[in-house]
Formats: sequence, structure tokens, C-alpha cells
Amino acid sequence: MYQYGQYCPVARATEILADRWTPLIIRELLAGIHHFNDLDRGLPGISRALLVERLRRLERTKLVERRSSADGRVTEYHLTSAGRELQRVIDVLGRWGARWAFGDPRATELDPVVLLWWMKRRVYRQRLPAGRTVIEFEFRRGHVGTYWLVLERSDVSVCLQHPKFDIDLQVRADIGAFYRVWLGRIPLRAALADGSVTLHGAPDVVRGFAQWFAWSPMAAAVRQAAQARRAGAPRVVVTAGRVVG
Repeated sequence: MYQYGQYCPVARATEILADRWTPLIIRELLAGIHHFNDLDRGLPGISRALLVERLRRLERTKLVERRSSADGRVTEYHLTSAGRELQRVIDVLGRWGARWAFGDPRATELDPVVLLWWMKRRVYRQRLPAGRTVIEFEFRRGHVGTYWLVLERSDVSVCLQHPKFDIDLQVRADIGAFYRVWLGRIPLRAALADGSVTLHGAPDVVRGFAQWFAWSPMAAAVRQAAQARRAGAPRVVVTAGRVVG
């Protein structure tokens, strides 16, 4: 851990939080991810050795604590009260990024597995139909591949191979466009209208698709930032959990 040698709260906080990957690990923990393998899936660019090192550092600085799962078989990582208080920091950082640092996605950022992993975590399970619903995603342009989400009220799974169930909904999408939908840069209806995303399935399943996901937690901030830019607002003030342009 780099030490700045300055007796200043900003310097002390930066020593803990400004290392590469640390804010994203905090983001994942704040999203309710507690298992090492799940953290690893949500951060595909980090090595497992570096993830171990960062988690140990967060333990030493009293932001994270290790616990045993209910059956005692698995180690879980949980934020302490100090760690949970970083929710406000991550929210403000995300809003600032949406306003000042968020353009079109880079090709290296369009990872279909990460996208589906994020979607898995943001399902309104109580809105799902009874039984099992299988969505097949076929992405094109840049990252070509087919993937599946298996949705049940008791569980949601990402599958990299055909799950051997009947397909209820087929999503065909330019992956860049679908990322823009997920992040709130364009509405789903606009992507459907221009053909960059298409849905094929029974009418009730097609209608339900947009209601089953909470979409990205940053989507509202991205939409508000886009509105502020279109209005020519010179700055954005973050106050009481909302963005004012």
C-alpha cells in the first residue's frame, strides 16, 4: 500500500481506496456479492492472486471481514460498517463518471459474460412467470456468441452452454447496443425500433422481458447526465442522492 506521508484524511483514505481494482471490489461487495468465485466472475480482468491480496488488505484496514457460511463450508466476505458507508462514495463516483467520463463503450469493455452476470444479479424474481423461463442471447458485432439465462423465482443461472431446456425468448443484439440499454444510455424501445435488439418469443414473454430486470444501478445517473448534456448544463451538483443539472 502506497503511503503519501501526509497527515490528511484525503491522503489516508486514498491510501486504502485508490489502488487499482479496490473500488470495483467495493462495488461488488456493496452489490451483495460475498463469495470469492463470484467476485472473480464480476471482475474478469483481475488475477485471482491480486484479488486475494486486495481482500486481505481490505480486511487489515477493517473494511471487510471474513465469515463462514451457514453450513461452515464456504468463506464469505462482508463489508463492515465502515465499508458499507462507502456506498455514498461509490454512488457519487458513479454519478460523476456518468456526467464527465462516460462515452461510447470501448471494444475491450464489451464482455457478454460480465453483462449477463450483472443481469443475473438484477432480476425481479417476484415478477417472473411461474416455472422456468429460458432466455437465449445471441450477440453480434465484435463479440459474437450465444449465451443463456435460466430464470426461476428460486434461482437465476448464467449458462455458457445450451441448458437443454426449451427456449422461451430469443434476444438477438448488437452487444454495444445492449450495453447501452443496460446502462441507460438508450431505452430498450429505441433499440427495438432501430433493430439493434430484437426479441422473439410468445407475446407475453416479450412484453415481460423489460419488466423482469432492474437494469444497471447506474442507469438513472447515466440518463440524467445525458439529459444535462443535451440541455447544455455547465455542471452537475450531487445532493441528497440525486443529480441536479
